[in-house]
Amino acid sequence: QLQLVESGGGLVQPGGSLRLSCAGSGNSLDYYAIGWFRQAPGKEREGVSCIGGSDGSTFYADSVKGRFTISRDNAKNTGNLQMNSLKPEDTGVYYCKSYVYWGQGTQVTVSS
Repeated sequence: QLQLVESGGGLVQPGGSLRLSCAGSGNSLDYYAIGWFRQAPGKEREGVSCIGGSDGSTFYADSVKGRFTISRDNAKNTGNLQMNSLKPEDTGVYYCKSYVYWGQGTQVTVSS
């Protein structure tokens, strides 16, 4: 069974940056897409970005295009989300998902 653990969240000022990581254990992430989702208070969970397993193709929600960059390191069994030019509306709990497995989430708060 695959287990996913997110890290890297925190409090940052508008315009700042954070790098989230999603560490897999118990199974290899190599062949699976990795997706990042977020959930703001009172809102539904939404997809932010994903990266393919075989070809590494990427997808970004319009709201984060040009600011966020998704990547993966198969040697370390991890996925990463570099978030730049953060805005208050990026605040929420960020989750990674691979296959049918979810991480527990990491809080990102963008506030001055």
